[in-house]
Amino acid sequence: MSILNEVAIFLIAAVIAVPLFKRLGLGSILGYLAAGALIGRSGLKLIREPEHVLHFAEFGVVLFLFIVGLELQPARLWALRRSVFGLGLAQVVLSALVLTGAGMLLGLSMKAALIAGLGLSLSSTAIALQLLGERQQLTARHGRESFAILLFQDLAVIPLLAILPLLSERPEVAGGGGGQGLLLSLLKVVAVLAVVVLSGRFLVRPAFRLIASTQLQELFTAATLLVVVGVALLMNFAGISMALGTFLAGVLLADSEYRHELEADIEPFKGLLLGLFFIAVGMSMNLELVTERPLLIAACVVGVMVLKGGVLFWLGRPMGLMLQGRRIMALALAQGGEFGFVLFGAAATAGVMDSALTEQLVVVVSLSMAATPILLALHDRVVERLLRRSVPAEYDHLEDAEQQPVIIAGFGRYGQIIGRVLNMLDIGFTALEVSPEQVDFLRRYGNKIYYGDASRLDLLRAAGAGKAKLFVLAIDDPDASVRTAQLVRANFPGLPVYARARNRAHAYQLLDEGVKILNRETLLSSLEMAGFVLQGLGFDEERARHIMERFRSYDEQLLQKQYAVYQDEEKLLQTAQQAREELRSLFEQDNRPQTQAQLQEDGADQPHASTPPRSQPPTA
Repeated sequence: MSILNEVAIFLIAAVIAVPLFKRLGLGSILGYLAAGALIGRSGLKLIREPEHVLHFAEFGVVLFLFIVGLELQPARLWALRRSVFGLGLAQVVLSALVLTGAGMLLGLSMKAALIAGLGLSLSSTAIALQLLGERQQLTARHGRESFAILLFQDLAVIPLLAILPLLSERPEVAGGGGGQGLLLSLLKVVAVLAVVVLSGRFLVRPAFRLIASTQLQELFTAATLLVVVGVALLMNFAGISMALGTFLAGVLLADSEYRHELEADIEPFKGLLLGLFFIAVGMSMNLELVTERPLLIAACVVGVMVLKGGVLFWLGRPMGLMLQGRRIMALALAQGGEFGFVLFGAAATAGVMDSALTEQLVVVVSLSMAATPILLALHDRVVERLLRRSVPAEYDHLEDAEQQPVIIAGFGRYGQIIGRVLNMLDIGFTALEVSPEQVDFLRRYGNKIYYGDASRLDLLRAAGAGKAKLFVLAIDDPDASVRTAQLVRANFPGLPVYARARNRAHAYQLLDEGVKILNRETLLSSLEMAGFVLQGLGFDEERARHIMERFRSYDEQLLQKQYAVYQDEEKLLQTAQQAREELRSLFEQDNRPQTQAQLQEDGADQPHASTPPRSQPPTA
């Protein structure tokens, strides 16, 4: 089969599977894995040699780590050193010990169980970071600790591959080992890392400066890829993880003035190749082995993820992670990783484990990688809700709650700002928050906040809703927000509700519940930024403020107008199109006299500085 035919098959499989799985709420990674399984050797057998594709697609992981490095400046990396060498080392050692013990109980030899335990202790960098990134949790505390663990695992690949010859009983393999061989390997690693660091500081940056002066975008892109490929080849020569080397190169360029340009050039290649990597993993799964020994494979996958996840969950406690963060970190890193494929293959070559065991471990790792997105989705949809219901205390004891004139339901980033303003004016309030982790966190900073679900009638009564002057509805989840609004309207009809709406659709639902005063959370901040943009384009401050006030007033009227027809999609689209034309016409009429005066005064040098052209109205 020609390479063009294979490319077409990959693209067709991805274009069909990924949107379908995203629509089902299972994430893009599982879609790629399913697409690979469908076209691979256990499916339609459209691609006969998935191993070759996997080796090429690993470059997607390399590009991914390069971009991660670009976003992590050296100072921030240095700040992670304790997590990398403390938490990361503890995770690999403890997971390897537990999994090695489990392997020996299953009848494996000491050497085979040790290599299996070490290989399974490594997680998939690509899957874990992609999932955390999709959930926007890479910058959260558990996201940073997860990244530190993954970084140490990449470092651990080097010594793990180096000790394989020491475990081998084959003379031709073991002869290359020994202390002297290990020392030479370490010296080679140090030398290569030194070359990367020095080149990044004194060679690559001046080269980029020279290339940028040519103003040829394609040449800059080629130079970026050359840096990544060159570092990867150098790392491969030294026997180091290519992903680790390119990550280091990215860190060294994170402070450069070309950081964002480099990231923009690499991003399209990274996305395509990373998707290809997941497809190749799906193609590599030997599902025939699963049908032959389903119970054994299932038990191994469950056992690995439970034991490894248990270690990760336990380690999160001394690091100060909250329960939710510990659960997510344990689920995100409980799978096996792509470096396990490398370690098991090298172990089979060295004669430390037989090919049948190697194939079984590869299937276990692949299935654990495929299970991770599903487990995280189940955690969000099922486990979180069950855990909230099973909390022993239905809600905290509310001291003197009835004396507070304001109740704030939802004390996240939105509710906290309202609370700070009330605190500044010495106005009392009762804050309710459904997340116990958020409650614990905010209490440590001296905030007076109570745990409880504001959509419970008994809690609202205990919070003094019958005597409060107003109710601030700042709950982040739209469904919970609407339920709470319904409850307040039905049981406390005289209590004014000041509601936060995430978007227009949420605003319509709140209006259905009789909420009269609501605020779309990003409207005012977006309008303020739009005003700054207009001033940057030459509008004076007073004029920009007038335009934004005019826009806001019109948009509030439009919200009420669209609310009347929001359940009729055709009419809603029609009103949106009409509103766009009306707003454009309104501003054209409003601007015309000022435009003529300015043209006479300024000689028509830059008419757009006062009035945006028709092709770019202020509503855009």
